[in-house]
Amino acid sequence: MRVRAVRSTLSRRVAPMSVLVVLLGACATDDPATAPPPAAAPVTLTNCGTPVTVAAPPERAVTLNQPATEIMLALGLADRMAGTAYLDDAILPEHAAAYAAVPVLSDRYPAKEKLLEAAPDFVYASFHSAFGDEGVGDRAALAGLGVGTYLSPAGCPKQHRPARLTVEDVFAEIRDVAAVFGVPERAEKLIADQRSRIATAAARIGGARDVSVLWWDAGTDAPSVGACCGGPNMIMSAVGVRNAFGDLTGGWADTSWEAVVDRDPHAIVLVDAGWDPAAAKRTFLTRHPSLKDLPAVAGQRFVVIPFSSTSAGVRVVLGVEALAAGVAQLPAGADR
Repeated sequence: MRVRAVRSTLSRRVAPMSVLVVLLGACATDDPATAPPPAAAPVTLTNCGTPVTVAAPPERAVTLNQPATEIMLALGLADRMAGTAYLDDAILPEHAAAYAAVPVLSDRYPAKEKLLEAAPDFVYASFHSAFGDEGVGDRAALAGLGVGTYLSPAGCPKQHRPARLTVEDVFAEIRDVAAVFGVPERAEKLIADQRSRIATAAARIGGARDVSVLWWDAGTDAPSVGACCGGPNMIMSAVGVRNAFGDLTGGWADTSWEAVVDRDPHAIVLVDAGWDPAAAKRTFLTRHPSLKDLPAVAGQRFVVIPFSSTSAGVRVVLGVEALAAGVAQLPAGADR
């Protein structure tokens, strides 16, 4: 991953999650009026190869990383959050008020002691490093303390990832989280809205244009680009454009500027992050002796997408909308 220094250690893909909900019937009594309410429905799932059983919907969850936090907020679960940590960007405006009521444990990953002070019953993270040495500790140790865990589809270890991340993997995560917290109907409403927005965005380019896109994430000596199977390719596929480096393996891959010139993309995505702003990338390209005359550079065919919209979560739809809008504005004949 490329979240500051931490991002290089993070995996961005995940194996599909399978969720089994087992409903326990109410105890039978002779008098239905005095029968106790049905027991909570335990949820059993396998997440990144780790079995997780939640006996009842968590009441004191802690989220680590922006995508996890915003999925919880989008599902209306702020009242179930005992804490949160590690944002890459300002929280989405529509969730800012709810987020303001959630205790922020740390700007980065909190120490394990700080996490436990919040008395969590569940920890939900987006990136594998959250449960590593630089994070809050491994999942097995937390399970031993009675704390359930869930890791995002973009963050599982390599052996548990699907072959290629898609929007459907993000929707599967939303459904998993909603099942754990007992609000499946909220997931379906959120997913339906996102499907509609993605379809509308993709329709802007008509689906008939062979537009190639370079997704430049970071690096000037050797550019790191969106490859075949991670978040950038997921967004490009949802829009309906061709990934200029879709033949490279992994979610991101290092290449060369000679290869960029050779592939001559129609448009270039500049990922915008506080630690690596899009403005600096634009300046680099327009001043580079071998790149400044590339048609996409000379024609300023840049699409700026915030880093927070490139990670698997509710912001993926914003990345899709931004890319579709940028491609739709390409001049006639740009899709050579």
